Amino acid sequence: MPITDTDFHNKNSAFLEGKLAELMKKVRKTEGDRNKKLAVAILAAGLGKRMKSPDKPKVMFEINSRPMIDYVVELAFRVNAELVVPIVGHHREQVINYLNSKFPGKEIKYAVQEEQLGTGHAVIQTESLLKDFDGEVLILSGDVPLLKYETVEKLIDEHFSNNNDATLLTTVFQNSYGYGRIVRDAEGNFNRIVEEKDASEEEKKIKEINPAIYIVNSKVLFDALSKISPENSQKEYYLTDIFRFIPKEKTGTVVTNDELEVTGVNSIEQLKEMEEALNSRT
Repeated sequence: MPITDTDFHNKNSAFLEGKLAELMKKVRKTEGDRNKKLAVAILAAGLGKRMKSPDKPKVMFEINSRPMIDYVVELAFRVNAELVVPIVGHHREQVINYLNSKFPGKEIKYAVQEEQLGTGHAVIQTESLLKDFDGEVLILSGDVPLLKYETVEKLIDEHFSNNNDATLLTTVFQNSYGYGRIVRDAEGNFNRIVEEKDASEEEKKIKEINPAIYIVNSKVLFDALSKISPENSQKEYYLTDIFRFIPKEKTGTVVTNDELEVTGVNSIEQLKEMEEALNSRT
């Protein structure tokens, strides 16, 4: 059966549209790759009250004879961080001495959070160390030791490829109680993070949660941090508040369905579970 002019036009248009889409993807990737400088800030000042050892920082509790923060710093350097900035506080000399010994010659600088005034306040402490850094800041938690290299690479690629100001890792939890929920608009784009205590009954049904793993442009990050305030029931500076000041169209997300890799350790029991999971994965 001969091809009609209409058939030819439709197929040719589809072919050209496909080629244009490929070209635009390459252009976006080229634009996004304009600056691949990466620093990593690690939240590591937690007291870990439920760990039942007041003289030991939570991130120094061990999985397979390695402190949790060891896994996180190793991951930071695997994704080619130029600078790693652990944010330390409680008994910080233990963290500093260990990391300096384990990673000699690596670019590690320490920010100190003297008071526990929230996650946003913790990252604010890195500004003096990163004020001249023109690149992207990956924010990790020192008590999340099972985070996968492949997941972080995917997050970084998404951020650079789309020239985002900020990109969040999100996760689908079957039991999302207690976690901040990811609220999306009608088109499925990121809209905001709503905390459990502030969520409506409908929002509490959302399974997609915020595990607090982000990559943000350094200038955008500290500009947004300068605008947050402790106007909440905890009187703390929440890091999630920065997304109120970052354009939605410049904010991306990457979803992982692996609950365990983004779960933080908050008890001795969880620490044992993580060790078993890590050994099983290996």
